[in-house]
Amino acid sequence: MAGMSKDAFLHELLGRMSVEEMAGQLNLLTGAMDATGMKHSDDLEAKIRAGHCGAVLNVYTPAATRALQELALASPLGIPLIFGYDVIHGHRTIYPIPLGLSCSWNLDLIGRCARMAAAESAADGLHWVYSPMVDISQDPRWGRVAEGAGEDPWLGAQIAVAMVRGYQGNDLADPTSVLACVKHFALYGAPMGGRDYHTVDMSRREMEDTYFPPYRAAIDAGARTVMTAFNDIDGIPASANRWLLTELLRGQWGFQGWIVTDYTAVTEMKNHGTAATDADAARQSLEAGVDMDMVSEAFLSELPALVKSGAVREEQLDAAVLRVLETKWDLGLFRDPLARCNHEPVIHSTAENRSLAREAARESMVLLKNEGEILPLSKHQNIALIGPLADSRRDMLGCWIAAGDESLAASPLDGFREVATVVHAQGCGISEANEDLLADAIRAATQADVVVLVLGENWQMNGEAASRTDIRLPQCQRELAKHILQTGKPCVLVTMSGRPLELTWENSQFPAILHAWALGTEGGHALAEVIFGDAAPVGKLTMGFPRSVGQLPMTYREKPTGRPFNATEKYSSKYLDAPNDALYPFGHGLTYAAFDYGPVTASCTEMKPGEPITVSAEITNRTGHPATETLQLYVRDLVASVTRPLKELRGFQRITLDAGESKVVSFQLTDADLAFPGPDYQPLTEPGDFVAMVGPSSASVGCVRFTRTAING
Repeated sequence: MAGMSKDAFLHELLGRMSVEEMAGQLNLLTGAMDATGMKHSDDLEAKIRAGHCGAVLNVYTPAATRALQELALASPLGIPLIFGYDVIHGHRTIYPIPLGLSCSWNLDLIGRCARMAAAESAADGLHWVYSPMVDISQDPRWGRVAEGAGEDPWLGAQIAVAMVRGYQGNDLADPTSVLACVKHFALYGAPMGGRDYHTVDMSRREMEDTYFPPYRAAIDAGARTVMTAFNDIDGIPASANRWLLTELLRGQWGFQGWIVTDYTAVTEMKNHGTAATDADAARQSLEAGVDMDMVSEAFLSELPALVKSGAVREEQLDAAVLRVLETKWDLGLFRDPLARCNHEPVIHSTAENRSLAREAARESMVLLKNEGEILPLSKHQNIALIGPLADSRRDMLGCWIAAGDESLAASPLDGFREVATVVHAQGCGISEANEDLLADAIRAATQADVVVLVLGENWQMNGEAASRTDIRLPQCQRELAKHILQTGKPCVLVTMSGRPLELTWENSQFPAILHAWALGTEGGHALAEVIFGDAAPVGKLTMGFPRSVGQLPMTYREKPTGRPFNATEKYSSKYLDAPNDALYPFGHGLTYAAFDYGPVTASCTEMKPGEPITVSAEITNRTGHPATETLQLYVRDLVASVTRPLKELRGFQRITLDAGESKVVSFQLTDADLAFPGPDYQPLTEPGDFVAMVGPSSASVGCVRFTRTAING
């Protein structure tokens, strides 16, 4: 290696490899420190010794990774391993689930959280995290909405960039950087009926308009790896879809990294009915553009014979292996393969990381309702903290907690007890009623001045393989809520979940509702800070809450129809039994303040090609204390060559105003903001009439109209 260039070294190494060893580099096996799929890797150590394993997931800590890395270095060619893990929202320190964190609308904060997760992961012997999940979803029945950034492709793209840059930093060889893995490519967030792993069927236009932008943004930001989706696309499973992986991802988008399947996705093509044997599945997958097989071992067992028979060209195998080896070089593994496993483990999160997790938790909460300004509560009153989630540290962490330790997490009760006098009662189980627990809760509420009721989903009710047809609160929790309300005591509802819930009944009964998602390690402390006014809520929804599950899937970005909604016209697009709109729309989120919004204005009424215009609105803080608001910019193309959404997010700004202060907030609109996939799916910006909208949510905006001219001058 000394004195050799990267290209020379890698090609010399490749020339010494047998076909079996090349297949081994494309073989990703699992250890036993976590279980993230149905199949386990047998004879892991023996395969590593033989050079038949290129990467390992579900193994971490310096000691555990060092033991396996030393086995790899003792293999015939001594090629080091890459260690990967599902670090979704923190590793040792857990911050809010990605859907919750996205509600902060704080890209700097999101990037810092990813950077923290990268540093903790790298310190635990890891090189690779299976994040960010950038799948857009309009259906909260799908449990994995917890892992994404919600329903909007523009915001999802911004968040994808922040996370990729946070994970990878400026140099992969930096001991605090890890490889990002963009998943799940593609369209995984749109399964039929919201059921995980189910069929996805959509038009090319919907792909380009709604689902592709975050993937593309992550690739443009330099993401080094991509994970395939479980679903099919136009009848071809993603892991065998050459149009998707080679023509689009590598060809049109210019992706230079490598592609890994999801867990056992190669052999699952037999279940899809598109491959008869493991060999057939392995051939299809490699030819489509996949570089690494996660856990199924079809590449290891089948590729040597396929190459020997001529069914797979050796050049295809060479290209895949080179992409993996190049990444190992860039990580510095050939220079110092033990760099990340030469120290004592960092088991406990640092004070600095916990502080960041608390900041993230504060900013992720969304105040859905606050009639009569019941919030914030005074600390100087008797408070009953009631509900099955009120003292659950594990549920505060949510799904996919990597190496997080629930014993180090703060529950709502932990946070409340530090600052106020609190009586606690469970009231019921997550899904089971209990008369004794109910009686205790009623007694606690009766003796209190105010009740905080903490209800929602436990960590097992969302995430992978956790789809639900009924996204209301469980029946026993609704019964508990009814009994507590009957005491007549003022009552604040705090909901925790990994998805938007259907809260129509709760909205009609409770004066104040704060949605807290799963807030992570410091969630209980952050919740207390917001409830008692030491911090104000600033979160805005990135996924609307439906009035009924019958509206799903749904999005604020709906397109106009030939018979648009008209309350007085029978033959218009509407339901007989519910409004069309969300209960709480995309972008909605209140704070402990009131604002006035002035009219929206534009710097000119004609926008010339290549010359941006400025859209502005004045906002005034009518409250007697400083307050923060996030204003959002939406646009609509009134007449286009293909149908366009009624609203599309194109910008946002968070501002903090002193008491009584007014400020003009301005956004710049460029040609790129008005572009869309044209009839041939290529980016197109057309002349015509547009509307710009500014406001505190997608459902509350002021408008100004302008025209984009056909020519400049």
